[in-house]
Amino acid sequence: MPSKSSTRLAALTVAAVCSAASTVLVTSPAHADTVRIHDIQGDTRMSPYAGEQVTDVAGIVTGIRTYGSSRGFWIQDPAPDADPATSEGVFVFTGSTPKGVAVGDAVTVSGTVTEYVPGGTSSGNQSLTEITRATFTVVSSGNPVPAATVVDARSVPAAYAPAGDPAANGSVNALPLRPSTYALDRYESLEGMNVQVSDARVVGATDPHTELWVTVKPWENRNRRGGTVYGSYDAQNTGRLQIQSLGRAADFPDANVGDTLTGTTTGPLDFNQYGGYTLVANELGTLEEGGLERETTRRQRAGELAVATYNVENLDPSDDTFAAHAAAIVDNLSSPDIVSLEEIQDNNGVTDDGTVAADATMTKLIEAIEAAGGPRYDWRSVDPVDKADGGQPGGNIRQAFLFNPDRVSFTDRAGGDATTAVGVTEVRGKAALTVSPGRIDPTSEAFEDSRKPLAGEFVFRGRTVIVIANHFASKGGDQGLTSQYQPPSRGSETQRHLQAKAVHDFTAKLLKTQKNADVVVLGDINDFEFSETTEILEGDGTLWSAVKSLPESERYSYVYQGNSQVLDQILISPSIRRGCTFSYDSVHVNAEFHDQISDHDPQVLRFRP
Repeated sequence: MPSKSSTRLAALTVAAVCSAASTVLVTSPAHADTVRIHDIQGDTRMSPYAGEQVTDVAGIVTGIRTYGSSRGFWIQDPAPDADPATSEGVFVFTGSTPKGVAVGDAVTVSGTVTEYVPGGTSSGNQSLTEITRATFTVVSSGNPVPAATVVDARSVPAAYAPAGDPAANGSVNALPLRPSTYALDRYESLEGMNVQVSDARVVGATDPHTELWVTVKPWENRNRRGGTVYGSYDAQNTGRLQIQSLGRAADFPDANVGDTLTGTTTGPLDFNQYGGYTLVANELGTLEEGGLERETTRRQRAGELAVATYNVENLDPSDDTFAAHAAAIVDNLSSPDIVSLEEIQDNNGVTDDGTVAADATMTKLIEAIEAAGGPRYDWRSVDPVDKADGGQPGGNIRQAFLFNPDRVSFTDRAGGDATTAVGVTEVRGKAALTVSPGRIDPTSEAFEDSRKPLAGEFVFRGRTVIVIANHFASKGGDQGLTSQYQPPSRGSETQRHLQAKAVHDFTAKLLKTQKNADVVVLGDINDFEFSETTEILEGDGTLWSAVKSLPESERYSYVYQGNSQVLDQILISPSIRRGCTFSYDSVHVNAEFHDQISDHDPQVLRFRP
């Protein structure tokens, strides 16, 4: 995700020079030398007046932001030009809470035209045209606010964005806007203007920052629970739009995926560093609940082994979520035989004092599961080197195995530690691990400042099953879908590809030693089932991502910016896939809900070894 730092930068080049402007009322015809808002916005993403002073720019105040680091107000020209590519609205940055101005005031504004990049230039985000160092005069009050432009399925094109200009490193900044052809161009042509959505379905639950996501295209890649599925790099879901509010945070609705903001939601269209184009609402629709319920998977049968993966989001002993996680494992996951846990923190969480052991974290979870009516799980893990595995500083996140000793046994082989690599050997004609539990290539550059894969050897009903738990490098630093660079760069893939290759090669050694070995590779892969990361993991039939056994509309474990997508996966060796005797379930208990205890949904595989 982008950095939370923000910078305001004037454009380095100026395409036109602002001439002196006369003071005018917005209801009067503009003089020839008057700069209007649509002149400032221009027909590209960058203002032709960037870096220049403008004087007496006229408009009606449509919204006032009195909180956060970006305080100011929006103005809109009630007399638009005939060019659909030029926006009639602009944000006036005041820095502090603007005083002496109200919605409906006719104002004239003087200041510097600035291209502000939310998140800073390194984020790759598009810039937001603003008037900064502003002074303003209220000409009259009580004027009608310009009618909101309706944003709906008919007005947003199906194509997402033009290809970036090769001469500008893929940036689309200088390209003429084509709002009838590309969705991002359509939204950009409305930047700063008063816009409206109606009866919009929620596709991204309310988050702690009081933001949610809706879609203006109700049937665009819809799934049965009301979300919008992200199924390929070419299907970015153009109907998604982030909603914030200019009102009190306490008044913002707690929405789940599948709910609806009925009626109209109206306000200026902004650009947010964490979500791109954002409707900042003066008027919020009424929340109509969709009745979404948390799912429960079936219990494994006597001859089935149930293996799950669950990212518990930085769990440490100080958290208040142990009972909720236990209930999810016992009730919603039906107490799997083996659970790969990701993001288990050490015994004192983010306190950075050299602690790496996580026995207190694991014991607290095991006791909570037992109190919830589940089995008395046992566990295995390998403590990392302090601060070597990424995540929150001092937290020392790692993967850990829970297993039900009444159903499955763990084969312990001594010698595994933070820096000793697990190997493959042959025991009585079958593939085995040299250490169990053990870590795959822990000193490799592939896993630098990232979690090392944890391999463990289990026995179920007399048959060995080797499980490899993973938490690949995150997507942090990748450019967003709304980036000025199209297609956006996914630089974090480089490390995940190396990690996928390492895990694939280790699995290939197991299968070379024993062709019919039962191997399960699972965890937070941090990449999609259609990604190159997954292709490298799968190799030429070495593994197969079992989430692909689900219908395309059901393939998701995470919701990001209104896109329901796959990050968590369970991959299986040919002996498990053969005969299709397995069942797979993505159990939706977190990602779609505003009161989630983790941002990931657990995955469960059941099969007969």
